Amino acid sequence: MTTNDKRTTLQVLTEPFRALKNKVFAKLYLAQTISLIGDAFTWVGLALLAYQIGKERSAVILATALTLRVTAFIIFSPFAGVLADKVDRKKILYITHFIRMGIICCLPFITAEWHIYVLVFFLNVFNAFFTPTYRAVVPQIIEGKYYREAVGLSTATYQLLGILGPALAGVVAVWLGAREIFFVDAGSFILAAILILAIPRAELQKGVTAEAEQSQNTWGDVIKGIRLLFGNKILRFALSIEFVSAIAGAMILVNTIGYVKTGLHLDNKYYGWVMAAFGIGAAIAAFVAGSLDKSKTRSISLVGGALVLGVSICFANYVNYYLLVGLWLFAGLGQSLAEMPSETLIAENIDSPDQGKVYGSHFAFSHLWWAITYPVAGLLGTLFPQREFLFGGLLTLLIAILAIFIFKPSLKSSNA
Repeated sequence: MTTNDKRTTLQVLTEPFRALKNKVFAKLYLAQTISLIGDAFTWVGLALLAYQIGKERSAVILATALTLRVTAFIIFSPFAGVLADKVDRKKILYITHFIRMGIICCLPFITAEWHIYVLVFFLNVFNAFFTPTYRAVVPQIIEGKYYREAVGLSTATYQLLGILGPALAGVVAVWLGAREIFFVDAGSFILAAILILAIPRAELQKGVTAEAEQSQNTWGDVIKGIRLLFGNKILRFALSIEFVSAIAGAMILVNTIGYVKTGLHLDNKYYGWVMAAFGIGAAIAAFVAGSLDKSKTRSISLVGGALVLGVSICFANYVNYYLLVGLWLFAGLGQSLAEMPSETLIAENIDSPDQGKVYGSHFAFSHLWWAITYPVAGLLGTLFPQREFLFGGLLTLLIAILAIFIFKPSLKSSNA
């Protein structure tokens, strides 16, 4: 048995934190964490605000806001990726934070439904510029041997704050008020921007070449990013698996509430726990994945995650609540395994001067998959109210098998 095989559970769980030894990444990671807390405050505040403005239309208002959010990502992320390869990345990171802070400060004063739509759209336009830039910076500032740990730590934090953030925001909203919560939210963006300002510009510009900075062909660069994303066999396969993950994820996000309340006849707190299980499963997989044997192929994670997702939701209509919690825990594990490898694969397969373009294109297309699968999940939930998860799981498995046979590179053509 090798030394690696003898690693204790404690070592596996603490290994992702080794990435924080890099002081630049530590500051960027802390800035991202604070921003994620702010995002939780934003959406809890928006839910309360939507209820105040239109009690009977609150669900429609939130659904429209989420659609506008995804639309902003799809439209602007490819251009953001191009800018990340051309201009001062530090400016992109802190300016987008300050602008989002300003937009958030407008939210307490809105009085009409359309105000929400306008502000949410512009808020996420600047989010679309921040995220691809952040993803392009990380592989440049951190040593390659710690990169998977850094991605795992970031993803696990995202999942955990998806659970804990809304709870914290709810407590603050009760204490301060539905509209006042946005000022706390704005403060989180200021703190994150200050951390980014403390990072030397030269560290964030690593990997940016003079040739990329001088390029004036923006549309050409956008097309190049898309071409590089789809032209690489392993990236194309990873993106197809992300579509599979989006199908299953949309089924869970759209139809779980109806099944818990109507199918199992339980109240809202049970819905909260089952969704928490989904988030915890995703966080565990993200946290541990970075510590796995580096010699393992990324394809194992992609294929395994897709199959676990499909199998997990297939049986949901036929189990009791406690088994449903277990299935959603495994579904969360599967989703992280299916989605996490993409960031690492882009860093490993795309040259540094082009990574921003590809991260931007990837961010846009990964959100396009959700824009497609949300309506599919809603349709299945409407047409098959007692078998929606069975059919959703079978659809997930069918498309996963097709993706594996059509897009999966052979071991000879890829070392993924």
